[in-house]
Amino acid sequence: MEYTQLGRTGLKVGRIVLGTMNFGGHTDEGAAHALMDAAHEAGINLFDTANIYGRDGHKGLTEEIIGDWFAKGGGRRDRTVLATKVYGNTTNDGKAWHEHSWPNHDRLSALNIRREVEASLRRLRTDHIDVYQFHHVDRATPWEEIWQAIDVLVRQGKILYAGSSNFAGWHIAQANEAAARRGSLGLVSEQCLYNLAERRAEMDVIPAAQGYGLGVIPWSPLHQGLLGGALRKEREGGGARTSAGRSAAGLADPRTRARVEAYEELCAKYGLEPGEVALAWLLGRPGVTGPIVGPRTAGHLDSALRAAELTLDDEFLAALDEIFPGPGPSPESFAW
Repeated sequence: MEYTQLGRTGLKVGRIVLGTMNFGGHTDEGAAHALMDAAHEAGINLFDTANIYGRDGHKGLTEEIIGDWFAKGGGRRDRTVLATKVYGNTTNDGKAWHEHSWPNHDRLSALNIRREVEASLRRLRTDHIDVYQFHHVDRATPWEEIWQAIDVLVRQGKILYAGSSNFAGWHIAQANEAAARRGSLGLVSEQCLYNLAERRAEMDVIPAAQGYGLGVIPWSPLHQGLLGGALRKEREGGGARTSAGRSAAGLADPRTRARVEAYEELCAKYGLEPGEVALAWLLGRPGVTGPIVGPRTAGHLDSALRAAELTLDDEFLAALDEIFPGPGPSPESFAW
């Protein structure tokens, strides 16, 4: 496994990030523990989760599964860079996170940050979180309040770093300028939707992250299966993701379907797997620390590891740009 610094920090993380959103839903506890062991064996050390992951009626289950795995010992916690998130409601009442019953049980108030970090620590069965990420921007809470809460947690040793997820470029700037005024470290990472089929992050999110020294951690690197051989799976009658979500919506659109067809034909011409190409492409993009992969099987994890060893030449990259053109630099792409 190749390692890199997480943004401007001294923290070293692997170029493949283990996503755990399937744990407790598509993947039961035993299989999840086996996947985490396999990830460690492969050298993957950054594990990403969130306080709301699990299943309906049991939000936080994913963190509990990880906590049970840490409790097995064997250096599991010590070898893991643990990242979780805060924003959504985790009351296990069977409602969606935004249908909370009490007004202060979500978002980024100092009260909710304090409540949720303690709940995550209990579920994860650990004394600290390495990267505590804001799952969404909170437009109602001033950054001075958010950073005050984070600074207290850092002093207490309960978190080491703060990161963001789903932020616009100007949110990254706003957050880190507010942190700088307090003498705080600020955000060190940004998780954003970024892949071959969805490149809008190149307009301002990634430039802002690079400008402020944040590591970029793309989520949904296969665009919910669209870039993982969706048409081939459709023909073969396999792959549940081709029937729902972004994959299904993409294949229903003639223009997107044509692009995916051209993409799969290009990969087949070079004898490459589409999903591995999509991951390798991200690994070569400026500012990217590593994509989040959410394997449900050992085979999925093996495929991601092969992608980390794959090098795409300039001719192939140019062909990918023709199929999935990016938005171009900002502001030149929409101005003179």
